[in-house]
Amino acid sequence: MLNSLAVGFAGLTAQAASAEVERATPWSFSTFLDAVDQGLVEKVSFSPDGKQVLIIDRDGNRHEALILPGQSTELVQKLTKKGVTFAVQAPPAKGAGDLAGILPSLLLPIAIIGGLVFLQRRNQEGGGGGGGGFGGMGGPMGMGKSKSKIQMEPETGVTFADVAGCEGSKQELVEVVEFLKNPSKYSALGAKIPRGAVMEGPPGTGKTLLARAVAGEAGVPFISASASEFVEMFVGVGAARVRDLFGEAKKNAPCIVFIDEIDAIGRQRAGSGGMGGGNDEREQTLNQILTEMDGFEGNSGVIVLAATNRADVLDAALVRPGRFDRRIPVDLPDREGRQEILKVHVRGKPLADDVDLSVVAARTIGFSGASLANLMNEAAIVAARNRKTVIDYDDIDYAIDRQQVGMQKTTGMSFPNRQRLVAYHEAGHALAGLLSPDYDMVTKVTIIPRTNGAGGFTLFTPTEERSDSGMYTQSYLKSQLVVALGGRVAEEMVYGEDEITTGASGDLQQVRNIARRMVTQWGFSKNKLGAVAWEQDNSPWYGPKAASAPMEKAIDDEVKLLVADAYAKCKKLLSDNRDMFDEMTDMMIEQETLDYKELQDLLNKYYPDGVPGSKGKDAFKPLEEPQLSPPPYNPIQL
Repeated sequence: MLNSLAVGFAGLTAQAASAEVERATPWSFSTFLDAVDQGLVEKVSFSPDGKQVLIIDRDGNRHEALILPGQSTELVQKLTKKGVTFAVQAPPAKGAGDLAGILPSLLLPIAIIGGLVFLQRRNQEGGGGGGGGFGGMGGPMGMGKSKSKIQMEPETGVTFADVAGCEGSKQELVEVVEFLKNPSKYSALGAKIPRGAVMEGPPGTGKTLLARAVAGEAGVPFISASASEFVEMFVGVGAARVRDLFGEAKKNAPCIVFIDEIDAIGRQRAGSGGMGGGNDEREQTLNQILTEMDGFEGNSGVIVLAATNRADVLDAALVRPGRFDRRIPVDLPDREGRQEILKVHVRGKPLADDVDLSVVAARTIGFSGASLANLMNEAAIVAARNRKTVIDYDDIDYAIDRQQVGMQKTTGMSFPNRQRLVAYHEAGHALAGLLSPDYDMVTKVTIIPRTNGAGGFTLFTPTEERSDSGMYTQSYLKSQLVVALGGRVAEEMVYGEDEITTGASGDLQQVRNIARRMVTQWGFSKNKLGAVAWEQDNSPWYGPKAASAPMEKAIDDEVKLLVADAYAKCKKLLSDNRDMFDEMTDMMIEQETLDYKELQDLLNKYYPDGVPGSKGKDAFKPLEEPQLSPPPYNPIQL
């Protein structure tokens, strides 16, 4: 009964819609007469009361006009003379006017009933089955149609020549493009084109840029989509959009489909490692992607590229060979990669003659491609602000400091006592770093406050080998504890135990983190608790514990011993070099910032033959290309 009622109302609604579409354009009576004289009228229909006419012109357009009283007879004679077909409309059937009057008030109930019938059918069909629902014509308002448009000849303005710093990742995609351009080269050896490639890596490393380069180089139709486009509030919409997307791709094969941030729909499903219940809409969308990429019907001629910075949460069925045959890591660039990226981002920017991009690359350890692009743009803005015609080294240095530790803060920071306190604190860090054998080079120390809350900071330069390998010796980690405690020890030496400040709170948290990991993860305890990992990195508090309660106490005792030993070494180091410590403090109060060269001159003044315990005098020999970057941990801050 409900279905038949809905069908009847739907028919009435269709008639009303048709009448609305065919509504005639009003004409004046004089315009109508001129059109008859010029032979532009084909048919005329008189209303039953003879007061108006409906006109159809030679182009099939509909018009209506009111007739002047007493003009009907003359108008009929004129139409007859011009050979225009005319007729009189039949009077409306009894009750039709009443129905037309009440129809507008029934539109809202009709829409509600139709929506209920639609949702009922969707639930009966299981929410997104093959031929019904949102498939076929795309559903109401095109909800099942993909929002992505196919580009037959993509013009992204990006080629592989514009992508730098990730040569290994680029080579993987160059082969995909070559496969499309020259398939015989590979088919002769029995090779098949990869069905998919997922690019994974930290944000800003160039994953989307690589996809744009593939689109610009491949010379085949290209479809770009975001995974979030497939997620809607109605169950089945995402799956329908996936079907529509791949349907368009298959019609234009060979074709490339790029799905950005695929983790939005590609996360592990409930029961495959995830926690809690599933999401019907997201899981149906994922299942549809799995079927389209490697289902019963296959997926010939369509290559799927995807990008994510959360590859660890992707479903195992999605990243298996046969769907994504290649997993392409796009990591942070090394020194040579950063230099090549900088060359791309300085195009069109006038640089001073003394700016060496290799030096800038050495100073930006840990920067991604997006960070380097922002760095050079910020340097250009600073140069323009200072009314310069070229970008010099000072502008780049300012931009690096702003990106790493925030903007300079000038208000409320000029108190002499506070400046001296900060100078002593930062001198403690810097001196501990300079005199720790074979530690990272100290390249800058300043007491200029920053907007991120730092009253001053000390920056170190880890070697490229140490930074890239991520491997640190026990002696290096112990030196790291000594350096981190330098600020607190300096305050205690100068002002006494009762006058130390809270400025070292971040340092102490870092000390605790390093010392505990030395004991629980790396086996660097003093009393040899064994080569056992007593806890996992970033393990949740509610997870299983590897250490018993007595062992936890032993771990805490080992952490205290390591910290106490580092504190004693730091205190002796600063006490034995008090003259150098005081001179460095006075220099900072006068100059506010000490750079690499000034620090090395001060070190050579007190230790002309090198620091005792280091590998020799060359351990602190100035590099050919000075570097500046944060240490492996956060910059020392007050």
